[in-house]
Amino acid sequence: MNLLLDTDVLIDVALDRSPHAQPGAELLDFLERRPGTAHVAWHSISNFYYIVRPSRGGQAAKHFVLELARFVEVAPTTTQSLLYACQLEMGDFEDAMQVAAAIACEANMIVTRNLRDYAKSPIRAVEPLTALAELSEPDAG
Repeated sequence: MNLLLDTDVLIDVALDRSPHAQPGAELLDFLERRPGTAHVAWHSISNFYYIVRPSRGGQAAKHFVLELARFVEVAPTTTQSLLYACQLEMGDFEDAMQVAAAIACEANMIVTRNLRDYAKSPIRAVEPLTALAELSEPDAG
């Protein structure tokens, strides 16, 4: 099983935003023990940095990214991915870019706390605890 982490999950953990930080942190802890199971979109990293930096500082934001990069891969997107995102009929273009990244890395799910934003996504969106439960199933791979 392969998943794409939406930016909101990372921000929730880094900024300890209650009640969302705990489920996201549990998922990241699990993923750290299973490198190669998760991806992030390239643009998620810059979005993350610019949202987290004012509260936590640039060094802390970069440290989070460096720690994340030990076990989470960046989805291999291309110009074709961008063109695909432009064709999706989603309300938020950034979410469409997440979907394109999920397609590019062959993700089975997008992990987010904003399920409504992904109602038209061709990739199933789940919350962090749902992803954790599915990844923990004995036959999950």
